[in-house]
Amino acid sequence: MLLNGVRRAAIARRFGAGLQKLEQSMTLSLRDSVHLVSDPKHLDASVDEVFRLMLGAEVERIQDPLTTQPESVTAVVGFGGALSGACVFRCGAHEAMQVAACMTGMEFAELDDTVKDGIGEICNMLAGAWKSKVPELSAHCGLSVPAVITGRDYNLHVQAPEFQLIHCYSFDNQQFSVTIVCDGIQ
Repeated sequence: MLLNGVRRAAIARRFGAGLQKLEQSMTLSLRDSVHLVSDPKHLDASVDEVFRLMLGAEVERIQDPLTTQPESVTAVVGFGGALSGACVFRCGAHEAMQVAACMTGMEFAELDDTVKDGIGEICNMLAGAWKSKVPELSAHCGLSVPAVITGRDYNLHVQAPEFQLIHCYSFDNQQFSVTIVCDGIQ
């Protein structure tokens, strides 16, 4: 019977192994669980969970890439600890205002601070929901404060990631993408 990292760590602690042994057990466990961490089903489940619970919206994963928007909004939440990388939420300005409207019950005519804060918070919730899908990751990976970028014609680039998931979704005819990028597992 295989024991996951949490159980191995608890057993190590109970039987007197030191903190170094505990940390080594958790690190090896996450490296051994990279197939779980990079499982695309976890991202889809996280997006569904956040949009259903926080926005009351049903999402559908789509295969087509996002259509080019005159202005886009991107939120980034970094991962630090046992895994380093980021969760990236990207949509057009119109979609960002629709997301914020669903969250707040208010209507928006421009990308104001409330809309930007809403997009940052959606990204934060997505990052938290995603990392909670793997116990070893949940316990040993922190999140940064969201950063929100708005503008035209920009790209985010990460050199040589260990893995990257990019999924596009739609809700109420609004499209957005969510990317999980991992540039290191310790």
